[in-house]
Amino acid sequence: MDTRQIVILGSTGSVGQQAVAVVREHPGEFRVLGLGAGGGQIDVLAQQIVELQPEVVAIASEEALPELHTAVRDVVAAQGRRIGAFSAPQYLAGNQAIEELAKMSCDVVLNAITGAVGLKATLATLRSGNVLALANKESLIIGGEFVTREARPGQIVPVDSEHSALAQALRGGKNSEVKRLIITATGGPFRGMRRAELKNVTVAQALAHPKWSMGPVISINSATMVNKGLEVIEAHLLFGIPYANIEVVIHPEAFIHSMVEFTDGTTIAQVSPPDMRLPIALGLKWPERIPYVVPGVDWSSPHTWSLQPLDNELSSMVRLARHVGELGGAAPAVYNAANEVCVEAFVSGRLPFLGIFDVVEQVVLNSTPTVNILTLEDVLEVEALARVSAIELINRRLS
Repeated sequence: MDTRQIVILGSTGSVGQQAVAVVREHPGEFRVLGLGAGGGQIDVLAQQIVELQPEVVAIASEEALPELHTAVRDVVAAQGRRIGAFSAPQYLAGNQAIEELAKMSCDVVLNAITGAVGLKATLATLRSGNVLALANKESLIIGGEFVTREARPGQIVPVDSEHSALAQALRGGKNSEVKRLIITATGGPFRGMRRAELKNVTVAQALAHPKWSMGPVISINSATMVNKGLEVIEAHLLFGIPYANIEVVIHPEAFIHSMVEFTDGTTIAQVSPPDMRLPIALGLKWPERIPYVVPGVDWSSPHTWSLQPLDNELSSMVRLARHVGELGGAAPAVYNAANEVCVEAFVSGRLPFLGIFDVVEQVVLNSTPTVNILTLEDVLEVEALARVSAIELINRRLS
């Protein structure tokens, strides 16, 4: 058996924990060499360290390191083991810790960090030569061609269910035979609602995704359809298909994860149960498949699936994403940065749900986001300016 040597960044988040579950459920397929986390879920990280016994653990918060040491000792003791019998990993802590871990010699680095903070880890992984299993779409969005230039052919393997589906369907023909990509969306918890109905949306309602169990940022991005907008940009960057040939359709049942239409009229759809362990497992083992990741679709039972045009009011964020994608340069970074600020403000009660739409659009339209991104410093400068602009607009609304 080919045991894949892997590093998991963002191991305590939703995707990271599901990746650990894939490793646990398929002994011998993977060896986890490194774990990286921000430091917000020390107990989860401690359990992972004791279970997986990685060689290196990176934690972004230096202040949380003593607590992590204590938590690991507690887990070992609770299992009736002597701490001396436990093979402790090397610990890295601080702002550069995750980036250093991404450079570790291995077969695959899974970047499951949430948000723009994952950019440095993405670049470090690509520059080290490791295969990047990418669940952190934001780093590709904001870096754009600056990131893709760093990657050799096939070095980036998508982990998002939609882009994993596209990658699988694209095996069915040559690039020259592709007519368009069709990305599916459940429509989130507010599918079909009009703007007036969304005026008093609560954080709990926005987090209640009808199909997927995800972290808070991704869940809210799904509720606003920002996530689908980011996926359109990601699809263009990953597969080189023009924006005019990338469409989004609503598929509430979430069994068809995306489709590729070829020039002869054939459409190939990737179909599977809505379970993130499937694209995670495939991303870690690409291009091979692992047997028995999840039970397949029960074809002995009747199924009724629907596909609908993207025509509700929430599609405005998808249209805006397409606009910034076509502008290129720094524009997608502005869109993403403004959205991250707005999501944080919504969760903290400083911005209503509809305010996310308004502020992100204002930041994009008021900026001049056509600056070419040539260096990491360019990205960080654009990010910072967009965040300041978003904060100022939010503060004006509060005053």
